[in-house]
Amino acid sequence: MAELAKNTADITMMPAEEKLTPPWKEAWQSFYKNKLAVIGLGIVLFFIILAIAAPWVAPYSFKGQVLTERMQAPSSKHWFGTDDFGRDIFSRVVYGARISLWVGFFSVLGSVVIGTFLGIVAGYYGRWIDNIISRIFDIMLAFPSILLAIAVVSILGPSLQNALIAIAVINIPNFGRLVRSKVLSVKQEEYIMSARAVGMKDARILFRHILPNSISPVIVQATLAIATAIIEAAALGFLGLGAQPPTPEWGKMLADSKNYITQAPWTLIFPGLAIMLTVLGFNLMGDGLRDVLDPKMKQ
Repeated sequence: MAELAKNTADITMMPAEEKLTPPWKEAWQSFYKNKLAVIGLGIVLFFIILAIAAPWVAPYSFKGQVLTERMQAPSSKHWFGTDDFGRDIFSRVVYGARISLWVGFFSVLGSVVIGTFLGIVAGYYGRWIDNIISRIFDIMLAFPSILLAIAVVSILGPSLQNALIAIAVINIPNFGRLVRSKVLSVKQEEYIMSARAVGMKDARILFRHILPNSISPVIVQATLAIATAIIEAAALGFLGLGAQPPTPEWGKMLADSKNYITQAPWTLIFPGLAIMLTVLGFNLMGDGLRDVLDPKMKQ
């Protein structure tokens, strides 16, 4: 009898123990099992820490010119060598992490805020509001993203801030359409209909019920979009439409080094590696988040 009572108690306790596990802990455990996602997170954290600690990590000023040390190969004095103005490439790459991550995070943040708002409004209210917003999205998506970004920067003028605005603008439709499709399914749920039936205001329904249940795919898309934004910022910088000298933006560094590929390949290799590793980190982390947060990816 004692053994039977013990087994019954164990069976009774099992569901309770499972319920005690917080959702964030379960998500982290699932994320941690994906080794590539953990590697991506490590890469991203490395560059974030590098960007924050740039004044202490960089051995030289990113804009300090020493013309007598032009085009020096990597050495113990200059780990990544020097460029055509004698500037330390390692210091410029370290400070460049600040620029690229700043553009990536804040451009995507702007896209998420505006795109999510428009997507919620379009999906919830439908009818002519949905038609107008959806047609605007369709028109924007009809243009190649980089061409639309070039057009925006050309209108506003070449600068890092305007490049950030351009990247934010071209990514708005991606988040808007994603949120709209999610809202169209969520608003048909019974708890939303019940909230309407008891007279709950639209604003409260949107931001207390629909938005929290539509945010998971946005988080995944935002993580992947940061990687894309870094590439787009580098592309605009390479074309001379983004950061202006002497700002150490990675794309601008590539543009300044294109004439020295054979003479001083290190001026091109290290900024290119920084872009590649950062984008790889965000992509791996985004894939891991998708596996955790997307119900369709769960077994």
